[in-house]
Amino acid sequence: MKKLLIAAMMAAALAACSQEAKQETKEAAQAVESDVKDAAASASESAASAVEEAKDQVKDAAADAKASAGEAVTEAKDAAAETKEAVSEAAKDTLNKAADATQEAADKMKDAAK
Repeated sequence: MKKLLIAAMMAAALAACSQEAKQETKEAAQAVESDVKDAAASASESAASAVEEAKDQVKDAAADAKASAGEAVTEAKDAAAETKEAVSEAAKDTLNKAADATQEAADKMKDAAK
């Protein structure tokens, strides 16, 4: 009888230990699950933040490129205007020199004809 009582007590103790082990395992699994969820949420937030920052940098770069292109167009227009003015001045100067040379030649022909 003593052996049967001891066996029953051992079975009860084993069952109690088994329940406690199950509970501890369950709690550990829940803690791991919570940590994984937190890590996933943190990684998701970091990725979203990085994407948003990249979008802002692309917008800024596009705005800078647009401004630079606008400046280049303005500078090209100014250079074209200056070139046009210089060509016009050079043409006027050439015409004046040609007129002077023609007048001088005409004067020399008059003098030679006298």
